[in-house]
Amino acid sequence: MNNRFSCLLGLLLCIITATQAADYIPHDVVWTSQSHNSSESMPCGGHDIGMNIWVEQGDVLFYVQQSGWFDENNTLLKAGRWRLHLDGSPLNSPDFQQRLCLDDGAVYISGGEVKLCLWADVDDPVIFISISSKRICQATLSYESWRYRDRPVTKAECQQCSYKWLVPKDCTTFADSIEADEHWLTFTHKNRLTTVFDYTVEREQLSAIKDSLYNPIGGLLMQGDMQAEGFHFTGTTMGNYASTDYRSWNFRHEHLKKSTITIRLGRMSLVSPKESRQRSANWWHSYWQRSWITTTSPEAMQMVRNYELMRYMLGCNARGQWPTKFNGGLFTFDPVFVDSTATFTPDYRKWGGGTMTAQNQRLVYWPMLKSGDTDLMRAQLSTYLRLQPNARAWTRHHWGHDGACFSEQIENFGLPNPAEYGKHPEGSDAGVERNAWLEYEWDTALEFCLMGLLSGEEEYRQLAADVLLFFDQHYQMLAHQRGSKALSGDGKLIIYPGSGCETYKMAYNPASTISALKAVAALLPDTTGLAERLPAIPLRIIDGDTCLAPAITWERIQNVETPQLYPVFPWRLYGLGRQGLDIARNTYKKDPHALEMRSAKGWKQDNIWAACLGLTDEAHRLNSEKLSDGPYRFTAFWDAGFDWAPDHNRGGAGMIGLQEMLLQQTPQGELLLFPAWPHEWDCHFRLHTTDGQVVEASITNGVISRK
Repeated sequence: MNNRFSCLLGLLLCIITATQAADYIPHDVVWTSQSHNSSESMPCGGHDIGMNIWVEQGDVLFYVQQSGWFDENNTLLKAGRWRLHLDGSPLNSPDFQQRLCLDDGAVYISGGEVKLCLWADVDDPVIFISISSKRICQATLSYESWRYRDRPVTKAECQQCSYKWLVPKDCTTFADSIEADEHWLTFTHKNRLTTVFDYTVEREQLSAIKDSLYNPIGGLLMQGDMQAEGFHFTGTTMGNYASTDYRSWNFRHEHLKKSTITIRLGRMSLVSPKESRQRSANWWHSYWQRSWITTTSPEAMQMVRNYELMRYMLGCNARGQWPTKFNGGLFTFDPVFVDSTATFTPDYRKWGGGTMTAQNQRLVYWPMLKSGDTDLMRAQLSTYLRLQPNARAWTRHHWGHDGACFSEQIENFGLPNPAEYGKHPEGSDAGVERNAWLEYEWDTALEFCLMGLLSGEEEYRQLAADVLLFFDQHYQMLAHQRGSKALSGDGKLIIYPGSGCETYKMAYNPASTISALKAVAALLPDTTGLAERLPAIPLRIIDGDTCLAPAITWERIQNVETPQLYPVFPWRLYGLGRQGLDIARNTYKKDPHALEMRSAKGWKQDNIWAACLGLTDEAHRLNSEKLSDGPYRFTAFWDAGFDWAPDHNRGGAGMIGLQEMLLQQTPQGELLLFPAWPHEWDCHFRLHTTDGQVVEASITNGVISRK
């Protein structure tokens, strides 16, 4: 295939002039040496499939993961690992190259007289690997599975699933069914009907309504097959990779010059490799035309480059039914290379596979508004629509009122994680998580409601209305339980007990919750009067200056978040072109907790707030750190941070911060170009606003122009 995506041509095509606008072509990632292990892998994907691809000691290896492969325990399983061994090791040639071509979504590997191309189709869940050799060679293609047998899940390993530290005695990752004949391989994992869902329902006192609850994992069938032209099955062997034993199903080709390997996941696909290659390349090329950021400033190149690589990984789950997970997405690798004590299978990731931790998930999805990738948001937002009936049922069953309650750590069936739910003494409120970090934290779902409303899709309006209704009815109910009045003396809703994120606990009128309710209610017709009943965002004086307060009062500080700045982002009630900019800046600069908790680690948002407040030096410093190269070979594979590697919520937060440095919009619709960008750095971008504008602008030698 003619590779029109070379770095040199990419650089030339990226130059957009007033007289001749060329398509944007992202720069390839090129490696000229092989990798030592799976942590030095390169991501590749499409539709809802991710592959980690690397070449080790002359062999081509890759993991395959598809969103939604949840087993009985809610571990997010990989489909397996593939290995292509070429006799004589031609890829050990000095001219070895492994190239990720972002513009057509494929990985190209070459060395000696052998060339390979690997890609995932964008319209169907199918992978193709094309192989060509100038000379006839011999090769062995192997499917390697660690789930060839039942594997007991240890207590330390149980973080990969929803049981966490509540490990049942018989907790097991059950074996797949793997069969091979002369030219075909099939692999299947069918969940038993009894799963962690049943355990959760009983633990959370929902048995009376169990039959009416949505359960996506009981009996779930996950399957795939492989066909390889010219290869024939020769038997199985045993092996060990990293810290895990496996069985290998081996296929042999004795006269290889050209061959195509096809791996299908789920439904059958009849697309040809040629058709798939063309339509996938076209989709990726169009994806990069939606939005982009370029710079010639050396100080900003790393930041911009890793932004682009993170956006690529998000695009690999464009058609997924399930969202991209914050704790590694589709691109986790052997856990021993993240934590030397995690000698577990490649299925392991900390913080679970089917647990949706909203405080982290939201950072993966917020940047898609400005990048114009609202179609990618559907996987996350549609998940909330599927969970909505269970959230309603939870609210009605435990409290007897209307609305939909989404707890902070919910499972893919919409109920709180059973371990985080905690132990409930007799007589305690069974609807509240007995958890020092998570109790009374219910407002994170409102961020996804706001995303849905801003995306312009009508179907998310009822979701938002249901969540608002929960807060309105629930806090009036709690007030009635404490006394005779449902509202405060001035007719306002009383948010108590509340929670300022996971940090300010047993809070009275937390700023993050009030801001959330105000921002979402403003986008819906108010037929209930809720907007008028919402209290003011709390303020306090620090060193003589007015600042945003985390809440009016709180009992303890549990985590390291800064909810007093949530009115800035995500709720955008304060900031550039908005009310109280000086109040928000005072909070950023003077609040002792905000200063103590400031960091660019993981899901921290200081980089975003600095940009939203027009603090250019701070935005530069924090976003440069947030989007600096990770410790792994692929530079956008960030370390575990608070969660797991590659850390996608760090990447998402970095994307948001960079976007805010370049483009903001006031409530009146005024565009703020480069509001927190050092004006000595040349830059050119195309980004989107929530009112449908595509904004293309540049800054050159300090002069701003809009295309």
